[in-house]
Amino acid sequence: MNKILAVIRREFIERVRTKSFLLGTFLLPLMIGLFGYLPQLLIRRDVSTRGLIVINAAEGTAAERVVEALRASRIGEGDLARPRYTVILLPAEGRAEVLRDSIVRTIGLREGPPGAPDGLLILTEASVTEGKVTYLGSNVTSIRDMSAMERLLGPMLREERLRRVNADSAVLRAAELKLNLDATKVSEGKLTGQSAEAAFWLAYIVNLVMYITLLLYGMQVMTAVVEEKSNRIVEVLISSMTPFQLLLGKVIGVGAVGLVQLAIWGATGFYLTTMLGSRTSGMESLAVDGTAQSLTIPQVSVELVLVILLFFLLGFFLYSALYAAIGSMCTTTQEAQQANTPVTMMIAVGMISMFGLINEPSGTMARVLTFIPFFTPIVMPVRYAISPMGTLEVLLAALDVVLGLLAVTWLAGRIYRVGILSYGKKPSLKELWGWVRTR
Repeated sequence: MNKILAVIRREFIERVRTKSFLLGTFLLPLMIGLFGYLPQLLIRRDVSTRGLIVINAAEGTAAERVVEALRASRIGEGDLARPRYTVILLPAEGRAEVLRDSIVRTIGLREGPPGAPDGLLILTEASVTEGKVTYLGSNVTSIRDMSAMERLLGPMLREERLRRVNADSAVLRAAELKLNLDATKVSEGKLTGQSAEAAFWLAYIVNLVMYITLLLYGMQVMTAVVEEKSNRIVEVLISSMTPFQLLLGKVIGVGAVGLVQLAIWGATGFYLTTMLGSRTSGMESLAVDGTAQSLTIPQVSVELVLVILLFFLLGFFLYSALYAAIGSMCTTTQEAQQANTPVTMMIAVGMISMFGLINEPSGTMARVLTFIPFFTPIVMPVRYAISPMGTLEVLLAALDVVLGLLAVTWLAGRIYRVGILSYGKKPSLKELWGWVRTR
C-alpha cells in the first residue's frame, strides 16, 4: 500500500506544481466564457450601411411600402443611429431578368465602382401572394442581415396581402403583433427561473468540461506510461512493485489532479450562481432577430456538482485504464497518438450525443446511452444538467459504470503487465489476445 501511495503522491505533486495546471484551472473557465460570448458579440456587432437595389415586378404599392420600411430601418439608437440600407427602386417593366443580370455583375467585386450595391431584392406577385422573395447579395452568410431583412419584409408583404382581400384596419393591426415566447425551465414540478438559453448553456458547458477533462487527463496517463517506458524508468519501478500497483498508483494520482481541478470549477460555479443569486449577465443571448435579450446565469446546484465529480471519477478510471494499456503497447508518443483513436472516438461520441439529449433528455436514446458504460460519464451529467433525475437512476448509472470499469481494468491490467516491458513494434490483435490469456 505504501508503494501505491508513493506513486500517487509523485503523480499528483508533479502535475499540481506545474504552471499548466494553474493556467488550466483558471483560464479554461475564462476561455469557455469567452468562446460563448465572442461569437455573439461578433454576430451582433454594428455593420456598415448596406446598399440595396429593389426590382419591382409586383402589382400595387407593395414595393413602395417595402422600400419605405427599408429606408426607415436604423442601426443603433438615438443620435448615433444611421440608416441600415440605402435603397434604389427600379420598375421591372417586363425586363426583370435583364436588370437582374446587369446588377448582379456589380455585386461582390473586390474593387467595385463607388456606390456598388451589396445586394439585389426582387419583388414579384409571388412575394405578396406566397411570400417568395428573391435576394441576391454578397452578405447572405450574415445571419443578422438576413434576419433583419425578413423582419422588415414579412409585415409589409403580409399587410399588402390583407389589403388586397379588403381586411379592415383592426385586422391589419392584429396581424402586426409579433410572437414573444418566454420560455422558463421547470424542474421537479418547480419553476427554476432559468431561461431556455441558460439551460442550454449549462448543459453545453457541462458537456464541454467533461469531454475536455476526460480526454486531457486520460492522455496524460498514456503519455506518462510511454515516457517511462521509453526512458526505461519503468524497469526500475517494476523491480520494487507489481505492474498493477504501478498502474493503480498512476491512475489514482492523475485522477486526483483532475478531481481537484473540477472541484475548484464546481465550487466557483456554485458560488457565482447560487451564493450571489441569479442575476442578469452583461452579455446578450444569441438573438438572430436582432432584438436584445438578457441571458440568465445558469444555476449550478450542489447536486449537479456532486454528479459531475462522481461521473468524472468513474469515467476517468474507465478511460485511463484503456489509455494506460495503449501506452504500454507503444514505444513512442507518435505510436500512442495513433493507437488511441478508438478510445478518443468513444469520448467524442458521448460529447456529440448532447445535441440529441437536449431535445429529449428522458427519451429512449438518452436512457440507452446512459447505461452504456463508455458514454455514461458524459451523458449522465449532461442529462442531470438539463433535467435532474432521481437518486435511484443516478446510482444505477454509476453501478453500470463500475461494472464496466471492473471489466476494463481487468483487461487493461493484463495488457499493461506484459506491454510495459515489451519493446519493438506494436503488437497485433493476436498478440494482444495472447497477453490477456497469459497467467
